[in-house]
Amino acid sequence: MSGHSKWANIKHRKGRQDALRGKLFAKLAKGIEAAARSGGSDLDSNAALVQAVAKAKGQSMPNDNIDRAIKRGAGEVDGGAVYDELFYEGYGPGGVAVLVQILTDNRNRASSDVRVAFTRNGGNLGEPGSVSYLFDQKGLIVMTGDEDEIMMTALDAGAEDIRPAGGDELEVVTEAKDFQTVFKALEDGDQTLVRGEVTMLPQNTIDLDQDKANSLLRMMEALEDLDDVQEVYSNGDISDEVMEALSQQ
Repeated sequence: MSGHSKWANIKHRKGRQDALRGKLFAKLAKGIEAAARSGGSDLDSNAALVQAVAKAKGQSMPNDNIDRAIKRGAGEVDGGAVYDELFYEGYGPGGVAVLVQILTDNRNRASSDVRVAFTRNGGNLGEPGSVSYLFDQKGLIVMTGDEDEIMMTALDAGAEDIRPAGGDELEVVTEAKDFQTVFKALEDGDQTLVRGEVTMLPQNTIDLDQDKANSLLRMMEALEDLDDVQEVYSNGDISDEVMEALSQQ
């Protein structure tokens, strides 16, 4: 499993997801605003907005928050801002690739903050293109429930893969263009949708022992704490045994 997916589970088990709920919603709203500003508020004609809204719903963001973010981005109400989307690339502990997605209204601040988070946690920034080629844009939907029913629903809707995600969770992987269709089919089904998003999945992964995994997760935590950071992706692979040990810390 990818470091990004396992990181989501680690945050949940350590209680970080609840602690960061307010910050998470603010970041999701920023993503919705940026999509609405660039492509308008019509979900039927703005694929980026559809994905941003689906991601927010996958994290249980209230509909009122989503609607307000769309209106701010589209200029229908005051308070919107113009954000630049940037990607920073580098390497973390154990030589794993780390890709950081940014939405910011201050490039200098974002660059400085990301560089500090890398260098203080045993990593180093690379040049543009140094690691992005190691990732593919995919839809990722995490489900719990009856495996056969989830598989049938997902495959019928166009999913490309279903795989274990640890515990009783399943990951449904889609092409980015098919994400909304598969997400809607699973959302309308009888099984439990945990979260869903269009994300960057690594083509290959690097196994990490407990020390390296702990160091990498500290770096990802430091990066995700930055207001300008939308997402942090890694190709580090953390075994279930290491996951369990880390969740006890």
